Amino acid sequence: MSGIIGKKIGMTSIFGADGRNVACTLIEAGPCVVTQVKNEDTDGYTAVQLGYGERKEKRTTRALKGHFAKAKTTPKQHLVEFRNFRVEFEGGVELGQELSVADIFQEEDFVDVIANSKGKGFQGVVKRHNFGGVGQATHGQHNRLRAPGSIGGASYPARVFKGMRMAGRTGNDRVKVTNLQVMKIIPEKNLILVSGSIPGPKNGTVILEK
Repeated sequence: MSGIIGKKIGMTSIFGADGRNVACTLIEAGPCVVTQVKNEDTDGYTAVQLGYGERKEKRTTRALKGHFAKAKTTPKQHLVEFRNFRVEFEGGVELGQELSVADIFQEEDFVDVIANSKGKGFQGVVKRHNFGGVGQATHGQHNRLRAPGSIGGASYPARVFKGMRMAGRTGNDRVKVTNLQVMKIIPEKNLILVSGSIPGPKNGTVILEK
């Protein structure tokens, strides 16, 4: 599938073709550089690796420096591989070619967006799993409004089942939101507006797939 790497700018809203006000997310998508082209003969599958964002040369390993030198480009911060990219992209792509958002997406396309959700640290069961707490504030309850309650039996099963919903680290997970419509593309600024919200904070890296 074709795709591109970008950065979440923030949210706004625009009026759609039917006159409705649609909440949208603004993404700075690309430009991305083709850093590797894989094929069936050498790699066993077809794919295109794209690079996005600048990386300091002193923080780049020798192996990566050689990898980027083959593509005749500067070191990139993010590398993402898209399988079967050349099949969907008309005319194919070449090593070192620069791709913009307008080369891959068009308005009214439907895309999938992948990003890491906001990390919230260690959270209790009310925030993490939407528990309602234990009982009410009356009848001798003390500091129990946000407690998880019982987690297991006594002599049977004499253990806590795996997967029990308890307090723990929340967020910072890879999340994929599907079927978001491309509302508008501003090619001169490499901007794309997609309907709805996407995971992650502002300036977070996102992957758009078609």
